[in-house]
Amino acid sequence: MRITKPFTGILAFLIVLLTMPLGHAAMILMEKGFGHEYVYQAAILIGFVGLLLLVWGVVSVDENKATFLGLFGGLFIWTGWIEFAFVYYANRCGVEPLLVNGEIVTKPEYLIMPSSIGFWAILMIYYFFGTKTGCHFFNWFQKKLKLTSRVDFKPIKKNIAMTTLMELIALLWTFYLVLLFVYDNNFIGDKHIVTYIVAFGSLFWSLYLFVKLIRISKMAYAIRYAIPAVIIFWNFVEILGRWDIFKEIWVEPSRYWLEMLITTIIFITLLLVLTFEKKRLRGVS
Repeated sequence: MRITKPFTGILAFLIVLLTMPLGHAAMILMEKGFGHEYVYQAAILIGFVGLLLLVWGVVSVDENKATFLGLFGGLFIWTGWIEFAFVYYANRCGVEPLLVNGEIVTKPEYLIMPSSIGFWAILMIYYFFGTKTGCHFFNWFQKKLKLTSRVDFKPIKKNIAMTTLMELIALLWTFYLVLLFVYDNNFIGDKHIVTYIVAFGSLFWSLYLFVKLIRISKMAYAIRYAIPAVIIFWNFVEILGRWDIFKEIWVEPSRYWLEMLITTIIFITLLLVLTFEKKRLRGVS
């Protein structure tokens, strides 16, 4: 199979998309498999593996390799050092999950995650006022507010692995906070019109990004562009799950082991297709 436009963008989208349910499932399996006694040590180790992948990507001269190492390094660091840090402190402080009709709708770690909004705001302020990034969203606002003509922005030195990792973590953090605030009845609530706007706004926004994504022929850039397209689309998926429109099988991977196994096989197959295509292109050149 020869990967060409629009298949490059489609393949990139599918690869990044499948990391979402697999990442959720991996976190839950870790909690159940290691138990409360050892899961945090395992989480710290996973974070260090992510750091090693990042370092490998930083020193790599191959753009595809650096992009994938940044992507997986970011996923490992997010899961091991960020999500499980919230899990640890939620459990340590005895935070109870949010129950509706006896069913857990928000786990304890996600109830305390919104407290990080101040740190998130500082990060966004830095990217918005302190530097020129490759993010079209930020660049559009900087241009409209005429910041580019008033501020001497220093562009970030192109570091593919680090850029990919920061893009992933910043977007995951941003939209976790968005969803948690719209779910919160003290602010909005999951049945409020604003939540519908977030859900369907995310769907149409991701479709717009997908249309632009399938015009990209360079795989490394397609993967980086697929990250926002997928994470924004995943808002729609998460809200549908919150509304009980479908069953989130990745929340119960042990029960839906066959479906998760098939998802894993598809994910590995897509990575193999990409790997063999890369080798074929090297052979041709």
